[in-house]
Amino acid sequence: MSTPSKQPNIVYFHVDNLGLGELGCYGGGILRGADTKNIDSFAGESLKLSHFVVEPQCTPTRSALMTGRYPIRSGNHTIALGGNAGGLVAWERTMGDILSDAGYATACYGKWHIGAEDGRWPTDHGFDEWYGPARTYDECLWPDDPWYKGERDGWSYMYDGTKEGGVRTTDEQLTVELKGRMDAEYDRRAHAFMERSVAEDKPFFLYHNHSLLHFPIEVREEFRGKSSNGDWGDALLMLDHDFQSILDKLDELGIADDTIVVFAGDNGPEDHLAGRGTAGFFDGSYFSSAEGGIRTPALIRWPGHVKPRESNEMMHVTDMFTTLVRLAGCEVPLDREIDGLDQREFFAGAEESAREGCMVWLNEELHAVKWSQFKISFVRQQHFHDPEIPLGFARIINLLEDPKEREAVNQTFVRWWVMQHAHRIIREHDESVEREELIPPGAPIDFVPQRQEVLAAAQA
Repeated sequence: MSTPSKQPNIVYFHVDNLGLGELGCYGGGILRGADTKNIDSFAGESLKLSHFVVEPQCTPTRSALMTGRYPIRSGNHTIALGGNAGGLVAWERTMGDILSDAGYATACYGKWHIGAEDGRWPTDHGFDEWYGPARTYDECLWPDDPWYKGERDGWSYMYDGTKEGGVRTTDEQLTVELKGRMDAEYDRRAHAFMERSVAEDKPFFLYHNHSLLHFPIEVREEFRGKSSNGDWGDALLMLDHDFQSILDKLDELGIADDTIVVFAGDNGPEDHLAGRGTAGFFDGSYFSSAEGGIRTPALIRWPGHVKPRESNEMMHVTDMFTTLVRLAGCEVPLDREIDGLDQREFFAGAEESAREGCMVWLNEELHAVKWSQFKISFVRQQHFHDPEIPLGFARIINLLEDPKEREAVNQTFVRWWVMQHAHRIIREHDESVEREELIPPGAPIDFVPQRQEVLAAAQA
C-alpha cells in the first residue's frame, strides 16, 4: 500500500436503518426484489466488513461516529424525545471540527440528529454547510394523525445553513411527498460541493446522510414500480442509484483514487410494519441489542491504500472516527476519553482488527459485551417491540455457532472462562468513567465534564 502524497478526500455515505440482509453483497439484493448492482460492484473494490458494530439507535451511532466516543459518554445514548432537548455539547470535538481545522472543506447533508438548536447544529461542529431536517424523517407523518394540530404541536421543516451565516428554517415543510424527493436535493448539493472543493484545490469531507431506508418508504417517480418488491424494492433501487451518482461524480472530477469512500448503515433494520427491513443472517431490529440491531453493512474503498477483501473481524463505529482522522493526517484529541481505535493497519491489509471487544448499551443499560466471536448478554431483547428480559446469569453466545442467539442454556460447552474478558472490558470502562465523568443526557450546551486531573489540581 502506497503512502498518500496529499490529504485524501473523505466521503461518508450514511444509510438510515440499513439491515444486514438488504444488499446483494450481503445476501439480499434480488432476494429483496432489487438488484443492488452498483453497491455490489463497489463492495468488490472495498474492504467489506461483516462485523461492523454500531449502536442500536441512530442518535447514538451518529454521536459515536462524529466524536469517537461511546454515546453513553456524551449523553447521546438514546434519541431525544420531545422538543429539541439533547445533542452534543460545545465541548465535544467532532470529525467535522478536526478536519475543518486541518483545512478541509466540510459539508453535511441529510439527518444530523445529535442536536437541533443553535450551538448544536452541524455548522456549530465544524461543517461549512448543512441542509436537512431538524431531527428525523417520520415527523413527516405527523399531519396524518387526526389528533395532531400543527399550530399547537409544531410543524417540521427542512433547515439550511452555513458556518458563517448560521442556520435558518426553510419554507419546505417536512411532508411525505418531500421525503420521497429530498435525496435528489442532497445529491445535487453534494455534487456542487465536490466541484467547488476541487476548483479551490481543497481536500473535502462530505458527510452524506441518505434518507432511506427510514420509514415512510417513499421514492422518486422514476423508481416507482421498477422492482419486484413494491415500495421496498423500489427504495433499494433508488439507494443503489444515488450512491452510484456520488461515485460517478468522483470519476468525473478525476479524484476517485484520492478519495476514501465509506458506505455504512447507522443501525439495524426498522421493526415497524411501515418499513420493516431484514437483518438477514442475524436476527433483530434497531432499538434492540440483538446482533441484527447492531450489525450493519460497511464498505471502505481507497484505491492503493485499503486492501479489498471481506473480513469478519470486529470493528466499532467509533473506530471510523479515529481511523479517518488519522488517515487525513490529523491527531485524535488527547484531552478526553476516546473509544475509537486506530484501524489503519487493518484497512491496509492486516488480517486482524485492532479491536477485540466492545460494549453494547441500550439507553443507559449495559445489555451486552462483545469479545471475539462471543457475546455476553445480560439483557435479552431481539426486536424493538419485544420486552427487555434481564437474565439471571449472563448468557454466553458463540455467534459462529448460534448467530441468531437462540440458545439460552443448551450450548456446546460451559464457557464461563469467557467472562473474564467481559469483566476486563467493563472494568476498563469503569476506570475511564473515574477519569472523566459522563455527560448527562440533556446537558446544557456549555457543559464541560470534569476530569480526574482537573479535580486533583483543584484539591491540591
